[in-house]
Amino acid sequence: MNMNGDLKKFTKVMKALSDPNRVKIVKLLQHKSNLCVCELRSLLGIAQPTVSKHLKTLEEAGLVEYSKDGLWVNYSLASPGSFSPYAPEMLQQLAAWLENDPEIAALAIKARFVSREQICRKY
Repeated sequence: MNMNGDLKKFTKVMKALSDPNRVKIVKLLQHKSNLCVCELRSLLGIAQPTVSKHLKTLEEAGLVEYSKDGLWVNYSLASPGSFSPYAPEMLQQLAAWLENDPEIAALAIKARFVSREQICRKY
């Protein structure tokens, strides 16, 4: 890997984590993996297109990944073998950081009770 590639990957991870809502998404996924967009929208109180845009940014930085389960698209933290060597390191650090932040703590509690079935009411 050349230095330009490393610098670009590092910068992409740092930029992805420079937004409070993206940090909240990462913290939520640390507390409850496999959240869908509607659950994240409900927890964060922001519009669905905004949540999707944040998830795309986090995915491109190698911080989150998704899998399909029928009609659901589940988001989780990226596996350690992601394309960026910086993403797993930052995820590891973030696991301990901000746990005492009142907003993060409240979101973590709310995440335990969020239900996609109740939110989306798929028929």
